[in-house]
Amino acid sequence: MSGTVSRSRLALGRVDLRLVLPAAACWTSAGLLVAAPGEAAYVVIVLGAVAAGALVWAGGSSRAAGRPHTDGPSWPARLLGTVMVCCAAAALAGLAVAVQAPDRYPEGVRAAIAAHEEVTARLTVASSAVPGPRAAFGGSAQVRFRATLTTLEGAPAHRSEPAPAAAGRSGRTGLVVPVVVFARVSESPPRIGEEVRVAGTLVATDPGDAAAALLFARDAAEVLSPAPWWLAWANTLRAGFAAASGTLPRDGAALLPGLAIGDTSAVSDDLDSAMKLSSLSHLTAVSGANCAIVLALALLVAAALGLGRLWRIGVGLAVLAGFVVLVTPEPSVVRAAAMATAVLVSGSMGRPGRGLSALAIATLCLVIADPWLSRSYGFALSVLATLGLLLLAAPLSRRLARWLPRPLATVLAIPLAAQLACQPVLVLLSPTLPAYGVPANLLAGPAAPLATIVGLAGCLLLSFLPGLATWLIWLAWLPATWIAAVARTSAVLPGSSLPWLGGPAGVLLTVACTAAVLGLALRRTPLVLRILSAGLVCVTVGCTLGTLVGTGLGRAAAFPADWQIAACDIGQGDAVLVRDGERVALVDVGPDPALLTHCLDTLGIDTVDLLVLTHYDLDHVGGLDAVIGRVGTALVGVPENADDALLHSRLVEGGAEVREAARGDSGILGGLAWQILWPIRGSPLMQTGNPGSVTILFDGAGIRSVFLGDLNEEAQNALLAAGPIGQVDVVKVAHHGSRDQSAALYAQLRASVGLVSVGADNGYGHPTTSLLDVLASTGTAVVRTDQDGMAVLAPTARAPAVGQTSVDEAAPPGAAGAALRVWTERVGGTRVGTTRVGSVGGSG
Repeated sequence: MSGTVSRSRLALGRVDLRLVLPAAACWTSAGLLVAAPGEAAYVVIVLGAVAAGALVWAGGSSRAAGRPHTDGPSWPARLLGTVMVCCAAAALAGLAVAVQAPDRYPEGVRAAIAAHEEVTARLTVASSAVPGPRAAFGGSAQVRFRATLTTLEGAPAHRSEPAPAAAGRSGRTGLVVPVVVFARVSESPPRIGEEVRVAGTLVATDPGDAAAALLFARDAAEVLSPAPWWLAWANTLRAGFAAASGTLPRDGAALLPGLAIGDTSAVSDDLDSAMKLSSLSHLTAVSGANCAIVLALALLVAAALGLGRLWRIGVGLAVLAGFVVLVTPEPSVVRAAAMATAVLVSGSMGRPGRGLSALAIATLCLVIADPWLSRSYGFALSVLATLGLLLLAAPLSRRLARWLPRPLATVLAIPLAAQLACQPVLVLLSPTLPAYGVPANLLAGPAAPLATIVGLAGCLLLSFLPGLATWLIWLAWLPATWIAAVARTSAVLPGSSLPWLGGPAGVLLTVACTAAVLGLALRRTPLVLRILSAGLVCVTVGCTLGTLVGTGLGRAAAFPADWQIAACDIGQGDAVLVRDGERVALVDVGPDPALLTHCLDTLGIDTVDLLVLTHYDLDHVGGLDAVIGRVGTALVGVPENADDALLHSRLVEGGAEVREAARGDSGILGGLAWQILWPIRGSPLMQTGNPGSVTILFDGAGIRSVFLGDLNEEAQNALLAAGPIGQVDVVKVAHHGSRDQSAALYAQLRASVGLVSVGADNGYGHPTTSLLDVLASTGTAVVRTDQDGMAVLAPTARAPAVGQTSVDEAAPPGAAGAALRVWTERVGGTRVGTTRVGSVGGSG
């Protein structure tokens, strides 16, 4: 018996869990309270009282038990002690929120946000500028960067607000408001540490967001003062390395700056999508592993030079600080640096640091220093990946060694442990499972350290030995290219992304399945638990394969062969297909080529005979790469600038005929007749931007439909005044269901179905209640992609097929008011009038 107890204590000693629960309590408290900072003070008081009560109770329990001091505290005392420490940690997080929240939302900033007024602000740049979305109305390219708003100067002099009101908000200094800035591109983008001035509009973010507001600048940022010397050196190195890497070929050139110094601005959307689908996105930018490699090299060099322990620790801390400045303090880097600092400080006191304890103390300190970090996906994934490596890598390696050579088992256990630990968070980002994630990491992982070390050496030597640095950069390009090739190959393999349940239910299911896999894989699991685990794994695999067939590989077969309209689920944006037989039209292409490609592949669409680009906002043209070379004719609006004209050139280079569309243009698509209703050629009114959205009407083959782009109320009324449209079966609702709508237009259309192409949690409140009320008043049933997923519509005869219900069985087909069948992607479908619309099973 004594031997068993000793082994048990030894096993527990290898995994020190004493700081894990307090760290988890601190993280949970911060994550909840940053969304409701006004309640933080009350929560701190309650938690403090609970901690004090637990301390008193634990002390009283120990004295009452009369246990000798050598026996240690009783188990109730230990339990209460754990509760006390966890409450104290949670209270510290709440106190940090209560102290920091007022500085993030000062009165002047709140007033500017509420008034929707233009302000002039001074900011300190906190991140490198990366390409952002096109401006909502101006159409010009933008850059996006994080910054700290330090001074709110008020609105420009030309603003019409009375002087006293403006003066009341002018000259506010000493602010520390974190913002994300969207500014026009300039010749020299802002660099970290520079002080800049911008004039623009502040928009509030969601509660708990790392940024307190978004600042949409009217022009490019004006640099007022350069970065301090301790940041300027890193800016110079980053810019030089990015320029040198940009001369290299293709994907390797795009990935190398991210692997070496954390600069991901050159990574294209399709490459980024491939990295995510293959579960290699953690390699796209600098991670904690890079930090560990650099620190280990620094300590080895210091030891080789014969430095003492304290000197080695000092060198390690200095290298850590410099590395964080160079690669910028992203969450994963900060976590790794804090953890390494804990280990080094512990070593300086002669106490070798344990990995789990160092991770817990680093998490505690970082969350207390910045409670909003608790809601960072990057931080969560970094912590969980490290936790998985510390807890799971070794036992998984031992288990795999029963069937594989030990070196291979060890190499395979590392990505498997990290994947299992991170998957519950990953399903929140994308409700899918990467089928080839572990093999892809197994192939690409060994190349990452080489790209990091050699690339970083090339970056540091670029200013002193440019010839040698160039050779090193070329050498680092090789593993970067290999990683990109693995990502692209994995992403296009069949079933690379398996559908999974999303939201909190998906997280719980993922946790349960992870526990089941570990229960089967690790030793000493009771037989009953092994049987239950095997059952859960079998059921999950069966459901996943069934969902894959229902919503992925088999979805095209499940949809009706005569479908005429399909609204792709591409988030906040438009991409709607209209088809008759083999002829296909596509109205807008959404914001992301990968999402549009997935939709086209699902529906089996190879070519687009007619492409309509209603206007040039990113959420309507961003996915154009998915159809370049596959378009016959493209109808476009009036270009607003050279960037818009470049889109036309790219379509022409891909073999398309490009024509500017206007009212009166018409044509045939199979058995469908189409005509352009808006804009009016030659009229100076509303020719560009949202009001100039190309509006197209399709008629024939059973469904009459109209697509309104992003027309606002004024343009919709002008469209109505230009001539009658008549009743339609389907209307693609304008501007994702914003409130800027004409009730008179929808009253004339009297559509059976209103398609709302909109992203979940889009932040704009789309579709608005006022728009939904307008559609309800006209008897138009709403089908929205954020709730229903991809929607497919087809005409039907009087007797609907099994599993589908017609919208209006009494109406004759072939005219407005025709019977429709509607399939929606997600379970439960949607309601049209008083009938249930059929759905293709699966979580979408």
